[in-house]
Amino acid sequence: MKSLALCCIALVSSAQTQAQEHVNGQLWMDTEGNHINAHGGNIIQYGDTYYWYGENRPYRGFTTEAGVGVYSSKDLKTWKNEGIALAVSEEAGHDIERGCIMERPKVLYNAKTNKFVMLFHLELKGRGYEAARVAFAVSDTPTGPFRFVRSTRVNANKWPFDMNKKAQKLAQQTNAAQWKDWWSAEWRKEVEKGMYLWRDMQGGQMSRDMTLYVDKDGKAYHITSSQENLTLLVSELTDDYLDFTGKYNMVAPGGQNEAPCIFQHEGTYWLICSGCTGWAPNEARMFSAPSIWGPWTQHPSPFVGVATGYRDMPANKTFGAQGTYIYEMNGKPIFMADIWNERHLSNSLHLWLPIDFDGQGVPVIRWVDKAF
Repeated sequence: MKSLALCCIALVSSAQTQAQEHVNGQLWMDTEGNHINAHGGNIIQYGDTYYWYGENRPYRGFTTEAGVGVYSSKDLKTWKNEGIALAVSEEAGHDIERGCIMERPKVLYNAKTNKFVMLFHLELKGRGYEAARVAFAVSDTPTGPFRFVRSTRVNANKWPFDMNKKAQKLAQQTNAAQWKDWWSAEWRKEVEKGMYLWRDMQGGQMSRDMTLYVDKDGKAYHITSSQENLTLLVSELTDDYLDFTGKYNMVAPGGQNEAPCIFQHEGTYWLICSGCTGWAPNEARMFSAPSIWGPWTQHPSPFVGVATGYRDMPANKTFGAQGTYIYEMNGKPIFMADIWNERHLSNSLHLWLPIDFDGQGVPVIRWVDKAF
């Protein structure tokens, strides 16, 4: 029995050591020796503690059975499972009824209201990816429980602030229903005019993969994949982070970008996204702009080399991963991503890679075995 106890202690110690090492391409353990089940999320710091939010994914299936999980850490290395920050509802017909799809949760602390605000991509139970909503929840404490507020589509009956009357008229002349062949040059021109923007004008724009960003002036923004995952929208949030001001614009119409991650470096905004290939990895895309409102310029993928610690996955597959957030650790931006395990989503791997810059100040992301 003593030998068994010593063995158990050794296993726990080993799991904690692995958690502190954060080895990319391997399972990351919490203080209880379980893989950290927080995917598609983000990290915030409140006081002397870091909080990591993410999708609590089931071992089998892809619908949400628990909710949004949260972990805490004092050093960004050893993570304690704090449970479910926002739980699914047992009420039939509720927006977040068990069996819905809750993805890409992001949490911000609002100093004006002293509240923690969560936004996430929501799909209603039994409707696949048709609803394409953004949902809001709020809490008095970082670990919750968060209270669900509502879900909605984005910017109903609002035109992008930088779209002039002539461009609005061109959008109104489009007709999404007439296009059966999506991937033609003519169809692409209609998308760029705002065909899906106009189609969804009355009910609001779609919102799927999303992130949040707080600028230096305290203004917060919601960046989401919209218009059938073809166009990114940047939308300004109200001061309490619980609604939209109505000011927004479109980024790369028809470009088919999702999984947006954003950060700022020396006055330039950088946006790193993925293509749309389901659970399969693809080549990352990158954009830059002098303002959150653009104009956005596309660049080659920032990834170079191969993932020597994970199946030698190449840079043109984003090392097998898809981005979720960019968090600054001690002033250095860290690209956070998920290596999705479609068969067992709870076991999807975490990938944290430092973002460096070349001689022209352009981001470069290389594989490293350990995040830090």
